[in-house]
Amino acid sequence: MDEQDWAQVVAAATRAPSIHNTQPWRFVATPDRLEVYLDTERALPVLDPTRRQQVISCGSLVEFAVVALSAAGRDGDVDLLTDDADPDHLATIEVTGTREPTEEDRRLAAAIAQRHTVRAAFQPRAVPVDLVDRLQAEAGLFDTWLKPITRSEEEVATVFLISRAEEMEQSDPAYVAELERWMRTDAAAVDGVPVEAVPAGDPHARPSNWLIRDFVAGSREQHAFLSSGDPDAPPPAVERPVVVLLGTEGDDRYAWLQSGRALGRVLLQVTVAGLAASPLTQALDWPATRSRMQSRLSLVGHPQMLLRIGYPPEAAGSAVSGRRTVADVLRFVPASS
Repeated sequence: MDEQDWAQVVAAATRAPSIHNTQPWRFVATPDRLEVYLDTERALPVLDPTRRQQVISCGSLVEFAVVALSAAGRDGDVDLLTDDADPDHLATIEVTGTREPTEEDRRLAAAIAQRHTVRAAFQPRAVPVDLVDRLQAEAGLFDTWLKPITRSEEEVATVFLISRAEEMEQSDPAYVAELERWMRTDAAAVDGVPVEAVPAGDPHARPSNWLIRDFVAGSREQHAFLSSGDPDAPPPAVERPVVVLLGTEGDDRYAWLQSGRALGRVLLQVTVAGLAASPLTQALDWPATRSRMQSRLSLVGHPQMLLRIGYPPEAAGSAVSGRRTVADVLRFVPASS
């Protein structure tokens, strides 16, 4: 593959989601392989001191690259963490041959451009059970389990831990300052979270049990009681998302990458099905609440990602987070003559 071929793959791969849209990756390509590295200069030392969430983000990027490569008619083998001398060399994708893309390849590749995080309340419409079953099977391909949070006691425990973690984070000035550094008001910003993609209202006022991350708490008035409005008005429709937990047996960089690959595949399948997703990761940011989730849900393994999945509202905004240019993240090394 030449530089232009790899540029197209990388352009698709970098549409993968990343924590706070930090895009913590860089690439080196040669004619037969793509090397993926963690970009340690884009760290989140307060939120993600071990870089677990950024490595998961890179795992999703690896899977997006594999999907783009398959749709381009190429077979690719993935090796993870094979460079003992450089732990930030996360993955190698080697081109091993050509192939005729399947309809599934094309659908997943098309979903890359369509997928974006939807933080607005979903429609009060049930998610198909067969889709959840398919997502469990997809995650299992990457040694990652996917557990729907369905039992009432599990939901109560998870909702409490998310709310508790959000409270802890918003009371930490260092966390709020780091969050504000990654908020973007410029529509042309190439990284960070665009303010247009964040619901303006207080997340506590949403018709949902599931509390999304409050990106603008530091600039909002202290939470106050809402106006009562029309006392005879019907209550708002409550969203009915499926909330799923992805986890792994281990809890090292290899496990994080595998769970990231599973996440990437799950997000694309959700998009193909006409649904959307958003993370609920506050309870996984903190070691204490992450450990409590393991205990309260009797998990065999380590929780890596909590996702809210549902049908997006018809009037959902389409603000898409910016991306760095391919030239900024990719270096191509031609074959030796």
